[in-house]
Amino acid sequence: MECDAVRPRSEAQARKASLADSVLAAISELMSSAVAADADQENFMDVGSHLHHVAAPGAMELQKAQNSPTNTLHVMEYLAANVDLAKDLVARCSAVAQRLMDDDLLGITEDLDNVINNISNELNRIPVSTFASSRFAEPAVSGHLQVVRNRHDLYDQRSCDGYSEGDMSMVVSMERPRRRTLHNSDMPRLVDFLQGMYQESHEFGGQSFNSLPEVAEYVEPLYDSFFCPLTNKLMVDPVTTESGVTYDRRAIEDYFDKFTDGSEPVICPVTKMAMRSKTLRSNIPLKSTIAEWITRNEATRVRIARTALSMATTEAMVLEAIHELKVLARLRKKNRDQMHKIGITKFLARLLDHKDALIRCDSLDLLCLLVEDDAGKEIIAKTRAVSRTIKLLSSSSTDERHAAISFLVELSKSELLLENIGSTAGSILILTTMKFNGSDDPVAAEKAGEVLKNLEKCPKNIKYMAESGYLDPLQRHLVEGSEDVQMEMVSYLGELIQKQEMTINIAGSASEILIKMVHSGNTAIRKAALDVLVQISSHHPNGKTLVDAGAVPVMVEQLFIQKIDDEPMGSKTEAAAVLANIVESGLDPEAIVVNKEGHVITSKYSVYNFAHMLRCSMPDTLNLSLVRVLLALTTLPKPLTTVVSVMKEQDGSQTLIELMSSLSESLGIAATKLLIALSPQMGHTIAEKLCKAPGQPGKLVKSIGLHGRITERHAMSATLLAKLPYQQIALNLALLNRGAVTTVLAKIDEMQRGETRASRYAKVYMEGLVGVLVRLTTTLYDPDVLLAAMDHNLTSVLTDLLVRSAGSDEVQRLAAVGLENLSSQSPNLSQPPTEERRPKKKNILRRLREAHAGRVHDNRRPPAHSRVCPVHRGVCSPSTTFCLVEAGAVEGLLCVLESNENGRVVEAALGALCTLMDDAVDVTSGVAVLAEHDAARHVLRALRQHREDGRVGSNGGCGTVARRCFWAVERFLAHGGERCVSEVTSDRALPSLLVSAFRKGDAATKQVAEGVLRCLHRMPDYSATYESVEL
Repeated sequence: MECDAVRPRSEAQARKASLADSVLAAISELMSSAVAADADQENFMDVGSHLHHVAAPGAMELQKAQNSPTNTLHVMEYLAANVDLAKDLVARCSAVAQRLMDDDLLGITEDLDNVINNISNELNRIPVSTFASSRFAEPAVSGHLQVVRNRHDLYDQRSCDGYSEGDMSMVVSMERPRRRTLHNSDMPRLVDFLQGMYQESHEFGGQSFNSLPEVAEYVEPLYDSFFCPLTNKLMVDPVTTESGVTYDRRAIEDYFDKFTDGSEPVICPVTKMAMRSKTLRSNIPLKSTIAEWITRNEATRVRIARTALSMATTEAMVLEAIHELKVLARLRKKNRDQMHKIGITKFLARLLDHKDALIRCDSLDLLCLLVEDDAGKEIIAKTRAVSRTIKLLSSSSTDERHAAISFLVELSKSELLLENIGSTAGSILILTTMKFNGSDDPVAAEKAGEVLKNLEKCPKNIKYMAESGYLDPLQRHLVEGSEDVQMEMVSYLGELIQKQEMTINIAGSASEILIKMVHSGNTAIRKAALDVLVQISSHHPNGKTLVDAGAVPVMVEQLFIQKIDDEPMGSKTEAAAVLANIVESGLDPEAIVVNKEGHVITSKYSVYNFAHMLRCSMPDTLNLSLVRVLLALTTLPKPLTTVVSVMKEQDGSQTLIELMSSLSESLGIAATKLLIALSPQMGHTIAEKLCKAPGQPGKLVKSIGLHGRITERHAMSATLLAKLPYQQIALNLALLNRGAVTTVLAKIDEMQRGETRASRYAKVYMEGLVGVLVRLTTTLYDPDVLLAAMDHNLTSVLTDLLVRSAGSDEVQRLAAVGLENLSSQSPNLSQPPTEERRPKKKNILRRLREAHAGRVHDNRRPPAHSRVCPVHRGVCSPSTTFCLVEAGAVEGLLCVLESNENGRVVEAALGALCTLMDDAVDVTSGVAVLAEHDAARHVLRALRQHREDGRVGSNGGCGTVARRCFWAVERFLAHGGERCVSEVTSDRALPSLLVSAFRKGDAATKQVAEGVLRCLHRMPDYSATYESVEL
């Protein structure tokens, strides 16, 4: 077993050793091929030497590894494959070097550099403990130096990175002057220079380097003749004096200025000899040589900085390299071209994702310089620099944000990148936010505005801006653009409206353009313009803008004057929608002119046309807009009168009843709302038409009883039935026959038990349901209605609703009104005990039972032991006689007086309580029952609470609430006991309220107040009998 285990390990070690040998051999072959290749020696030798420096020693160390991890074999296989790929790249270079263009050579070199990076990454995955030694083998170092010597021999044969002597029109000196610094053939590679700078471990020739320019001067040394003897600085304009010495022009002229007075001869500062003339001759050969050196030096500095960036061992190295490149990029365009050629621009785009903020910021600054020309922008267009820059706009660093937005300003100047910037996710939104938050960062806001202005040159970006809520460019191009641009902007607006709901604040000038397009002969453009106007007009603040721009006459013309054969029905539908939106916007309809003749939209002329078109067979969407216009007009008294008049003339209520049953829920709801608005003026007509309409009012009852969440249609159906005149007996009987009472009671019960889903229409729906019940209490004279009220015990139902009103004052008011109606019938329905039963009342009940056999419950037959109701002087129950006392409604009504401050609710509650003190009942007993519940105190409190209410009276007078309170107080005083009378007379506010009512109230109130004052002995009793007195 042990042998079996050892064998695989031995085979693996042998495999690794074989791979390592092959890698070393391949690298040696690669180096020899690289030396022979007549290609771009500088870049190619750099990467080749790097390969030998990194891969070869790693392979040798792998040969020595004894306890390698299990994945070492995979690493070696990957390394061997990459070396083979590198060999293939070098072979390709050698074979076709003479025919290759610089760009092709650069591509191959970059590929080779990627291969080397892959090798380095794989070697880094091997733990340090894997290697037998921490130092590389000597053969690797020897090979490395050999490559360097070969590289140096080739270096002086070619100019740097494509810079040839023909690039500058200069005369080059035939003799090379003495170098300022001498170097031997052991000059190291650029990579080693940089490692020596940043690792402080290498010195060459006894020198160390602290900056990239120093490295460049070491590679491309200066000559002594380049320096001015006076300033010891590189000469810019070398000139030669009479003494034969060359100086910089500015320096020697400054020196000659010292001898302007002529008192002493001019002395040459170098030879110390007197000169007879100050004549200066330009040293053109030297000037050309210096210019050539500057060009070569800058090219070398660019390459060195590029090498530093590619190594990227420390942030300091990267920052210094970027700083050096910024200096060079500012000097001349040729340096920027070289940076593009050797891949610096593309590399900087990747640095925008660097973790260090300073590196990102400096990279952006350098990119701003490099993209000033089209070549730089073309390179950036092929990278992810735009998306990375957009991301940096949200940086917390102000410098980084400013650098990013400055870079975008430069990019946005190129049409090539406009769509790229605009389509980048979040770019427009971030830029618009930055623009409009100028107080936070004014500099960034100004530049963001500049970027957005440039982006407008691409029409798609205008659309992106509009989608982000920035509509100004779209409106501006809609107004100022050519006809084609205007059409495109309208199309964009139409697309936005279809895709998403958005609020658009339109300018007057843009509105005029859209209205003008409606007159265009192009159907598609007209349709697009109308779609936009519909959306714009739906935002109510735009209503006035559209009216001022003349939209209404144009829409009226589209709706009524254009022939259907000439124009699609869709245009009429949209024109009607625009009109409906404008009328609903809250503007004064009396000021909305519809034509040149001066007719306004509230005139009978206009209303007649709307109502007439409503009677025609039109699409539901068009009918909906027409109904909306009429409904909006009914909100004001004068237009309401006009609408009622026209609807009566044209029998419009019948049309609306038909539209209620439309499959379009919106149209059905709108038609129902309009009928509700018209019901106060033409309710009887609507009720009659409703009863005669096919399927009605059964459809409304069915709509009310639909299960599920309460919708607006449920609520409006119930409200319509509740708002129509209560005493319309035909409608009430029709509702009974359709089972409306059962349906309404079931829905009320569901809502009180919380079985229905919450809805914003629940309150309106509940009020409508209670209204349907209350309307039946107004026609109790009909036997069918009376028996239905008894059968369903409406007294108890309405008493319960007083307390469980779901927070609705209207429900409480309606319940109190219904109780008042029911209680007013109690004296007629109450029966004396069996032995005292009167034949008449007996005959009435018998006829009712015979007419409705089986529908009257036995609880209407009072048991023999039932007590007599003191108020109604007979046997009472909530179901058969609607007695408030037996139903317990007195407590609920008094609670309403105590807790509710709504005058209409208090008035209704007082009305129900007063039925217990009416002349038709035993008043004394009724007052006594109310006194048991402390009713006098509640009534007096209600009187005090509502004395300032408008319902109490205007100008200090009293209204219905006060009149009913005074009437109850009079009954308390006239028929109450001592406790009740004492409580009334002790109220200090009552006298002043009575006096005010007597002075300023209406006739009815004044009469009631007078009666109370008489009971309080504040007024003479004119009904007293006077005795004759003889004189």
